Amino acid sequence: MALDIVCGKEVDTAAVNTPVGSIPAGAPETDPAAGTKRYYEGKWYYFCSMACRHKFVATPDEYIKAMPGN
Repeated sequence: MALDIVCGKEVDTAAVNTPVGSIPAGAPETDPAAGTKRYYEGKWYYFCSMACRHKFVATPDEYIKAMPGN
């Protein structure tokens, strides 16, 4: 489990990473309803929804600075 850096909800990382099919080029496809993730500056961040991911992408440093321990 991971915490969504935007809203604080727990995200099941296994569910986010579980392929539900593949795109025509063969890459695994995941279900965004299970959550999503984004790689930023050497680290994966997990989100409960695309809405939270979009908020993070708009101002990632704002959310990272607000994390406990930063």
